[in-house]
Amino acid sequence: MRHGIKGRKLSRTAAHRKVTMQSLAMALIREHRITTTLAKAKELRGFVEPLITRAKEDTHHNRRQVFSSLQNKEAVTQLFTEVGPKSKDRPGGYTRVIKAGYRKGDGAEIAIVELVDYNDIKPEGSSSASDGKKKTRRAGKSNTPTTSVDEKSTKEKKEEPAKAEDTEVVEDSANEADNVVADEEATEDSAEEKK
Repeated sequence: MRHGIKGRKLSRTAAHRKVTMQSLAMALIREHRITTTLAKAKELRGFVEPLITRAKEDTHHNRRQVFSSLQNKEAVTQLFTEVGPKSKDRPGGYTRVIKAGYRKGDGAEIAIVELVDYNDIKPEGSSSASDGKKKTRRAGKSNTPTTSVDEKSTKEKKEEPAKAEDTEVVEDSANEADNVVADEEATEDSAEEKK
């Protein structure tokens, strides 16, 4: 019989596990995104989602229930004033766990836990339609629209004055180089005369 398999023990005693979850939950509420191990991230999701559900309705009873889990007044206040109202329309699934590779020191699998409604930065590797260009599987080709003949001619006209300026700069630098060479020759001549 497999007794006691619900939840992860995380190599901690019950009290240590409880404090770890409180600490991670407070950090998630404060920062909206944290990085931790995958096992802790999955456990945290089960710990913090009921708290956010309670925070959607700001009552004295709900505040007491959440405070009994978090034991931190600032975190409870932020949960009920910021996170709860922002998650009011969402029926659940307030957090997202994204795998982020392996830790260098011990090879532990790392994950990013974030609140879904506070996703300001899109996760690495994800693509969205807001990028502007559609990507294809073909190497070197994209589905960008081709430019018309009128647009090409205006681009060429814009580039012509820039080329004229570039040639002036090249001529100026060539003149400066000639002056430097002449100065060096003059100093060499004067050094020979002194000897």
